[in-house]
Formats: sequence, C-alpha cells, structure tokens
Amino acid sequence: MTTGLRLPGIQACVFDAYGTLFDVDSAARSAQDELGSRWQPLAELWRTKQLQYTWLRGLGGRHADFWSVTSDALSFAMESLGLDDPEFHRRLMTLYLSLNAFPEVKDTLEHLKADGKKLAVLSNGTPQMLASAVSHSGIGGLLDAVLSVEEVGVFKPHPSVYRLASDRLQLAPDAICFLSSNGWDAYSAKAFGFRALWCNRFHQAPERLPETPDAQIATLAELPEIVHA
Repeated sequence: MTTGLRLPGIQACVFDAYGTLFDVDSAARSAQDELGSRWQPLAELWRTKQLQYTWLRGLGGRHADFWSVTSDALSFAMESLGLDDPEFHRRLMTLYLSLNAFPEVKDTLEHLKADGKKLAVLSNGTPQMLASAVSHSGIGGLLDAVLSVEEVGVFKPHPSVYRLASDRLQLAPDAICFLSSNGWDAYSAKAFGFRALWCNRFHQAPERLPETPDAQIATLAELPEIVHA
C-alpha cells in the first residue's frame, strides 16, 4: 500500500491509543462466554457511541472524562441489545483497562526506538486508563510521553489536543508523524500540521474531510521503513 513511501525529517512518532495501539474489540471478545455471538454487535455499538459522545460533548461544551463516556456508551449498547446486568457492565469496564495490543505494536515501537525516534501516545483516554493499557501491553519503557486530552479538557479532533504533542516533545508539527486507525483522527492531525499516516486496519473508505493524510498503511509494521532517517 505504501511501496517506496518515505517521510524525511521525522523526529518523533505519535500514536493514537484506542484502535491504533490497542484493540478496542478485545474487551467484548473476552466476554464471549456470556455474550456468545452478540459480542461483536455490542463491541461495534459501544465504540460507535463512545466516539459520538466525545464529539457531542465537545460541541456542547459539556466535557466528561473518557472513562465516564466509555461507561455511558456501554450502558447504551447493553440496553440496545436487551442486556440488563450491572455486574456484567462492571466486568466489561474492567476488561477495557487491559485491552490487548495489536500483534505488531511492541516490535514496531522497538524498531522506531532503535532508530532514534521519540515515541508518544496522544489519546482521549484518561491518564489512569492509559497507564493501565500501557502497563498491560508492556510498552511503557519505549514511550517518551503518554498524553491525555484531560490536560486540555476537550476531546479530539480539537486542535489543542494535537498541540499537546508538539509542545511536550518540543518539536515542530511537521517533524512529527502521527498515526491513527481512525480516519477522522488522521485527517484532523494532518490539518493541524503533522505528517500523518492512516493505519486503515479495517479497509474503510476515505473520509470527506480537509487535509488528506500523507498515506495509508495496513498495519503499524510498515511504519519504521517509512520514517527511517
């Protein structure tokens, strides 16, 4: 998908967390013993409402942290599927704290680190959620920063979120390569001024938004060669 692509001058790679580093479906997938074939519809609706609530809260100026938004989205998804079980809700929320990393994540980060790149996570997640996911996946020692939108009090795609990475890493936006599996996030990061790659894991159609990402990749494993100095 990206044969021959090179992004020169990249000093740091910044990653979205949920859907990019961590598999958001893995919580519901881990509960198949209770959900059976309903695990995937629940996972998809949970994720859809989670994102919708971040955008709606941002537009309405009614911020709540990502843990609260995730819980509300799960409540909506469970009720929509006829699931009324507070204990199961608590179980799924606990599973969300230990989402599985995608298979190529750790190896990719190790290659980038060996190449001298600064590495960071920039996420809607709360600091506590991110700390748990990073610890569970064993990648904490590879990261220079784990940045949460709670520092600015608004969710992506607000430009102040992307500015967090540039400010914390003390780099111009065009020296940073931003990675997200969420098309809207990759497009918005490019509009901010980052070099941006859309990790289009699920073969989605292009967004109709300003500023197209520099390229699409299928998995993060393609990244080290693209940004190699």
